[in-house]
Amino acid sequence: MEDSLDDASDLFSHPDLWGNQSFLFNMTAANKSSVFEATMSPVMNKAINILMLIIVFITMVSLGCTMELSKMKRHIVKPKGMAIAVLAQYGVMPLVAFCLVKAFQQTGITAVVVMICGCCPGGVLSNIMALALQGDMNLSILMTSCSTLLAFGMMPLLLSLYCRGFDLQNAIPYIDITISLVMILIPCGIGILINHYRPQYTKTIARVGLTFMVIAVLGVVILSIFAVGGVILTVLSPPLMATSALMPFIGYSFGYIISSIFRLNQSERRTVSMETGCQNIQVCSTILKLAFPAEVIGPLFLFPMVYGVFQIVEAGLLILLFRCHQRFTLKEKEKYQPVITEDQKKASEESV
Repeated sequence: MEDSLDDASDLFSHPDLWGNQSFLFNMTAANKSSVFEATMSPVMNKAINILMLIIVFITMVSLGCTMELSKMKRHIVKPKGMAIAVLAQYGVMPLVAFCLVKAFQQTGITAVVVMICGCCPGGVLSNIMALALQGDMNLSILMTSCSTLLAFGMMPLLLSLYCRGFDLQNAIPYIDITISLVMILIPCGIGILINHYRPQYTKTIARVGLTFMVIAVLGVVILSIFAVGGVILTVLSPPLMATSALMPFIGYSFGYIISSIFRLNQSERRTVSMETGCQNIQVCSTILKLAFPAEVIGPLFLFPMVYGVFQIVEAGLLILLFRCHQRFTLKEKEKYQPVITEDQKKASEESV
């Protein structure tokens, strides 16, 4: 890693590396100002933040309604799945980011941005995707909570290991990580209590909440594309776009492979897969804002957003394939179901 991340002075002593490695435009004063000012308006940014806060709260209450205390206790007493997920989250993803940095020969600030994204904990998105894949929701929520809690120690350790030469210790957004943890535990706790004391309402709450989530997420995506969608394609280089596309795919794949090696059941494998590939892009964005001034980070602050889009699209494709596989398998079972004769039917009725 010495030739790519160790020497922070390379970032400032070789500015033409930016034009070759990170941007698709000439670094003139006019281009700088046009890119750096191509952020969301304060009103748009505030609207998206408020909408996301409401989405996360309602979604986590809905997901909490699908959880059961007995199953959560089983995962806590025998934390095999949680341990595998933590290994994948903080072992596989930083290593994947490092390998992609080396493969695409990214240097300086570009490499650091990719590494920061790879070292982040899992996010709420993994819980939603696990539900769509009929994963183990009790394991999913526990894994997200565990990885977020461990981020207080693992992120400083990993960033100091992979990003030597850059002082990022003061940029770890401990407040944002705490908020993420609270936004998981409190709404989920409310959902668990509803499921325990008023189980007759849980299906309705879960259905309504997840329907609202789908509609609201589509609204956020449309607002985000309207605000900065055109800028992304003009300022981020092909290597960065490829990196943001490959990272979640490799994470999903390795999460499933590792959990298969340790013989978790199918629902747990799908859950670990989603938890590994989905990163908390809000934490990544906050680190970039705190660690680097606008004139240094440039359009690279858009990288977490691009990663987020790719992880949603790729997870959506996996969900589609899973649903198609389910439907095909069900049809095959119905097609080859043995015919029950009248004599067999009468015999079964008499035995009853």
